[in-house]
Amino acid sequence: MSQEPKNADPACTASEPRVNEAQTGRPAIGLLSAEAWLAAIVENSEDAIISKSVDGIITSWNNSAERVFGFAASEAVGQPITIIVPPELLHEEATIIAHIQAGERIEHLETVRRRKDGTLVDISLTVSPVRDKDGTILGASKIVRDISERNRLVERQDLLLREMNHRIKNLFAVMNALVSLSERTATSVKSLASDLRARISALAAAHSLTLPGADSVSESSGPVRLFALVEAISAAHQDKGNERIAVKGDDISVDVSLLTPLALLLHEFVTNSIKYGALSTAEGYIEVDVREEDGLSLEWKETGGPPIKVPAGPNGFGSRLERAAIDTIKGSITRDWKTHGLSIKLRLPQQSGAEKQCS
Repeated sequence: MSQEPKNADPACTASEPRVNEAQTGRPAIGLLSAEAWLAAIVENSEDAIISKSVDGIITSWNNSAERVFGFAASEAVGQPITIIVPPELLHEEATIIAHIQAGERIEHLETVRRRKDGTLVDISLTVSPVRDKDGTILGASKIVRDISERNRLVERQDLLLREMNHRIKNLFAVMNALVSLSERTATSVKSLASDLRARISALAAAHSLTLPGADSVSESSGPVRLFALVEAISAAHQDKGNERIAVKGDDISVDVSLLTPLALLLHEFVTNSIKYGALSTAEGYIEVDVREEDGLSLEWKETGGPPIKVPAGPNGFGSRLERAAIDTIKGSITRDWKTHGLSIKLRLPQQSGAEKQCS
């Protein structure tokens, strides 16, 4: 007859269930060796973990390495590590191997590597020497983190900061021009203030059109007439009784999805004209000719401004904004630097369901 062990806790008897490999289909935690734990951690890491010999031959390649670089372990193991190094960066690998042979660790090296399909990936790389029990260096372990998304976010942040700086500098130039415009027609301080307030309000309305998700334009809004858009952008710069920006041709409807990039382009045209072109003089004049010819054809013609010439040197940030807007609407733009004034031709592809009204 069986007996209970001495000093057994009545609450912990043989009836207590035991979880084992047969019941769960996986090894019991306590049965895993340290080596098995380490192998499981490496294989399931979100980072690519690669080991190589001192002469640069890949000896192990985890699942994340396959995800990041596209090579299966069967394809990578036994190959030189240079299969993922762009030719122009092979010198980095020689430097890494020299550090490893000297027993030195490399931490968070930000560089570029090449995937199986030839595309490049931004990575952060940490390399550590691997030693045997006697301290002899056998090779190296590499931990590779894909930082492509982080770098894209940093680039976007930089672009937004530069755009903000560009807009603020332009705003000061435009405000100075508005003061000059109001000054020419004002007969008193009160009329100057009233005219300037009206121009600033018009400028604010035009500026809101250049911002994605602006309150003035909702996703449910219908198409906007192009003439109305040009007039909204140019309203702050018109003189009473002297129209300085005139639009003619086909009054094409602009889909709300194209409104912001198109408004941004027109705003850049006006701002540059205020700073360098026809709107920088009292006699300057701009004619905007719009035609529907297998899409939108818009010609911006300046006259009466100062003599102009093709700008020298690299393009500014405004040009980068312009290219981004053009890419968004899949259009094209050309400039003709005529001595009597700049001519800009803007082409947009056919819009579905576009309508026009002829003036």
